[in-house]
Amino acid sequence: MDTNEQQKILENINKYAHVFNAMVQDALSKQTQQGSAEEHISALFDPNKLLSLMSDDVEIDSQKLLQSQMHFMEQQTSLWQEASKAMMGEKFVPIVNEQRGDHRFKHDEWSENPVFSYMKQAYLLNSQMLESVVDAMSFKDTKTAEQIKFYTRQYINSVSPTNYVLTNPEVCEELLKTNGESIIKGMQNFMSDLEKSPIEALKITQTDSDAFTVGENLANTPGAVVFQNEMMELIHYRPKTTKTFTNPILFTPPFINKYYVLDLDQKKSMVKALLEAGHEVFMISWVNPEADLSDNDFTDYMKLGPLAALDVVCEITKAKQVNLTGFCVGGTLSSVTTAYLRAQGDTRIGSLTLFTTLLDFAEPGEIGNYLTEDMLQMLEQNAEVKGIFDGRILGLSFSLLRENSLFWSFFIKNYLQGKDPAPFDILYWNSDSTNITAACYKQYLRTTYWENKLITPGAFIIDNVPIDLSNIDVPVYSLATIADHIVLWQSAYQSMQHVGSDVRFVLAGSGHLAGVINPIEGGKYPHWINDELGTDAEAWFAGATQHEGSWWSDWHAWLAPKSGKSTKALIPGSHPNYPSVYPAPGQYVLKRL
Repeated sequence: MDTNEQQKILENINKYAHVFNAMVQDALSKQTQQGSAEEHISALFDPNKLLSLMSDDVEIDSQKLLQSQMHFMEQQTSLWQEASKAMMGEKFVPIVNEQRGDHRFKHDEWSENPVFSYMKQAYLLNSQMLESVVDAMSFKDTKTAEQIKFYTRQYINSVSPTNYVLTNPEVCEELLKTNGESIIKGMQNFMSDLEKSPIEALKITQTDSDAFTVGENLANTPGAVVFQNEMMELIHYRPKTTKTFTNPILFTPPFINKYYVLDLDQKKSMVKALLEAGHEVFMISWVNPEADLSDNDFTDYMKLGPLAALDVVCEITKAKQVNLTGFCVGGTLSSVTTAYLRAQGDTRIGSLTLFTTLLDFAEPGEIGNYLTEDMLQMLEQNAEVKGIFDGRILGLSFSLLRENSLFWSFFIKNYLQGKDPAPFDILYWNSDSTNITAACYKQYLRTTYWENKLITPGAFIIDNVPIDLSNIDVPVYSLATIADHIVLWQSAYQSMQHVGSDVRFVLAGSGHLAGVINPIEGGKYPHWINDELGTDAEAWFAGATQHEGSWWSDWHAWLAPKSGKSTKALIPGSHPNYPSVYPAPGQYVLKRL
């Protein structure tokens, strides 16, 4: 990049800076002044959180710290020497390189241009130095230590030179190529996102939202809503075979998301695959609640969700047993539902399938780093004031668990380069946020992530019925994914130690979504199976056998003998008590935040 190009970049930035500032001020002035709860919730993403955590009891390994400082100074000296060579036109050798899999510095200028190469290496050295400082600290509380490392990583990645206009060669290149138009487009993208976001969190666009329409190219498997209450709609899908199994499948999706991750396009639809295998399939579609439903807690989600659906499904199909299937928090809800019913002698749940589900929250993964007693109270206050917890805040917190791939990459492309994101169905679903009622949010957070009550028999009680997971004596199929950053597979494995039945545990490749939505035809990721379910997750994995392709085939084979005999397929909406209310996908799923 020569002097003239640098001057053009600065001129374009100065030209549009006042326009951008005016646009931001206008957008912020349109935001209604919020109460203290909204100010508190912003602490969830506050960089000063790192400093407040470091005020806790900490011991410093002075020798380790001194060694890291000396090593840092040596590397900085070497970097200056190599940078000086580069500036003189001589060949230079990098002192430090990014880690394998770090795609932020893939542009050629980061390695070939002396200035950008120096900035990259200086950043990487300073990052290593900061990490070594944290490593030299010893905290009495292991959770505090984990939080320090988490927020240190967040800070380091936030100050990467890739995140700023003048220090990112790709951004500079785009600015020159478009004669400054990319800045304008980036401003427009930012303002559009800002206006669609709650004041507490920026909802950054991750995909082309105009490329998808629920009910058309997503969630378009034919069926009918046959039951509706204030919390959910129940979809009965049209069978694809003339005969079906007598025992139907009832899905409980997570109530923090829309159900249609299980019914994306026809190539990736889990629902479609089950219909083709001869199953009657029913799906709960949760409402996207507002403040008028604020008093509905976790037990209300159970009663008005899977319990109400179970009554309807059994009446429509005349089945004595149902194969209940839950995904993520829907799996937690399904497990509590099963334990609740079994405690009362209700045998209508014939089998239980759990996708990426936690029952034991002792090791909740990185999401636990957000939670302290103070933060928990702030989160609860925010929900109490609004009557709901805004799903867009939850979405941002999940994205920041993989900040470089799910936040900063879009920040750079959308705002700094002024580009629009590509269509991607899973990211469209991921951004289709769902609120949680205040009462449910507070009860669920306290009961699970904070107090871990579900693993203690009788610690959680519903209508005088103590919840004991060991009462789950039906066959259980538990799927975890090896790269899951929301539900650690080891924690999902440990959760199965608390149920009182035979468990088939399967580990799939990839992460929380892609590992689950891995269809039989063209399945990208392998899966691991070990019939010996001991107490140690790593020992299980060491003895597991890897199988190529989708785990769906294994699940279908497991389901078949638990699904009863073959009988004439049912037409959705044909039952006199449960006529079609709406065609699938129904109305609740269409509401977007």
